[in-house]
Amino acid sequence: MSAHRFDLDLTQPAQSGAYFVGTADLDRLAKAARRDELQVCRTDLGGCADKHELLQRLAVSLTLPASFGHNWDALADCLRDMGWLPAWGYVLLFERGDDLRNAAPEDFTTLLGVLDDAATFGADHDKPWFAFLALPDEAFDGS
Repeated sequence: MSAHRFDLDLTQPAQSGAYFVGTADLDRLAKAARRDELQVCRTDLGGCADKHELLQRLAVSLTLPASFGHNWDALADCLRDMGWLPAWGYVLLFERGDDLRNAAPEDFTTLLGVLDDAATFGADHDKPWFAFLALPDEAFDGS
């Protein structure tokens, strides 16, 4: 679902979650997050083919600690405690999410689960935590 189709307040931890949005929504979301003084991290998934490449890109875009173990559990741990990026809330923006979804559907599904768990953890600890994955507009046709 595109972000412009629902009313979302990025300052409200209870609304934390992982959401699909249209490509054009990312800049608007980044602007709103910065206005609200949330930490914004942007990851381009264009051409991303698998878990290995995804974790490498996240290590760079999120400036993950050197101790990051490059596996799903390590990613989950890092996303729950983003202390190396001190902020009162987080917004992760993923460009071209469809590239990973098409190339490695199981890795894409696992990523969604990790992001959703981190958002739930953030909400449970009264910290806004959002992930927005951009898909092409045609992904929303018929919804």
